[in-house]
Amino acid sequence: MEDLDTIVLRTARHWQQQGLPVILVTVARTWGSSPRPPGSLLAINERGETIGSISGGCIEDDLISRIREEGVQAVCADARPHVQRYGISADQAHRFGLPCGGTIELVLEPITDRSHLDELLLACEQRRNIERHLHLQTGEAELRAGNRGGVPVLNDNELITYLGPQVRLIVIGASDLSRFLCQFALSLGFEVIVCDPREEYRASWQLSGVTVSEEMPDDLILRLQPDARTAIIALTHDPKLDDLALIDALQSQAFYVGAIGSRRNSEHRRERLRTHFDIPEHSLQSLHGPAGLYIGSKTPAEIALSIMAQIVAVKNGIPESLATEVGTGKLQHENPQSPETSHCGI
Repeated sequence: MEDLDTIVLRTARHWQQQGLPVILVTVARTWGSSPRPPGSLLAINERGETIGSISGGCIEDDLISRIREEGVQAVCADARPHVQRYGISADQAHRFGLPCGGTIELVLEPITDRSHLDELLLACEQRRNIERHLHLQTGEAELRAGNRGGVPVLNDNELITYLGPQVRLIVIGASDLSRFLCQFALSLGFEVIVCDPREEYRASWQLSGVTVSEEMPDDLILRLQPDARTAIIALTHDPKLDDLALIDALQSQAFYVGAIGSRRNSEHRRERLRTHFDIPEHSLQSLHGPAGLYIGSKTPAEIALSIMAQIVAVKNGIPESLATEVGTGKLQHENPQSPETSHCGI
């Protein structure tokens, strides 16, 4: 399954190729409370069909109504991008469902060959980070190398947005736990790859939308060269496989590297990596093990939920002080009066 941004862009390109006039709407700026963050995308064709979201639905309804009644020229005069602000007054905020008098500023862009959606989608597929400059006077889009996580910038001349590769999850080990984890990841828009060289484990492991590799874990990691949009989790409980993956994963750009196991086994793993493979201490500190957030999980599905929650939290930049890891949570649960575990947890 693709992430929502890619789905919106691909659908907009498909409508354009069908000859349908299409508007791409980007949330450029927000003030106060807003249902969707800057960078959110929505595509609308002349029939009023939509993909994506920029609000709770009321702004979409307004745009759809105007386009159906008057065509795309109703929102993009002269076939050029147009800046539209909603929620300036309390009445507008109430009408368009913006909480607490919030304001949202949109850029409405008629899709043409000057939008260069083909090149943009190709760059994302090739896992390149793109900085897209949309010139408001001409509608010409210029693509440059950039960062994936930037906040949109809007000025009198252009809108700059940041797009890039789909977030990827590499799972070491084909098991019941990995199946549940992959299902969660797919539903969240991750690209998912499962690696397990053991034929007996792969034989009955199938899940639509997941790529299964029979490579050795270290070979897979070296081949893929994980970038900053990649998470890696080792789930086999077999040091011969998990450690191989972790050695290279910890030296990659992956935003998350984790492994399951008890607190004692996790410490033994760190010691092995430190002593036998010379993994530096700062890399070992970034290893999440035992992987997951503490939610009292028992079943494979609950453990998968715990791990996926931690991966998303790290991806979104949530500080560790706001999320209790499994090892800390178990220690706190076992020793509720311990001064070392007196901080609040989940």
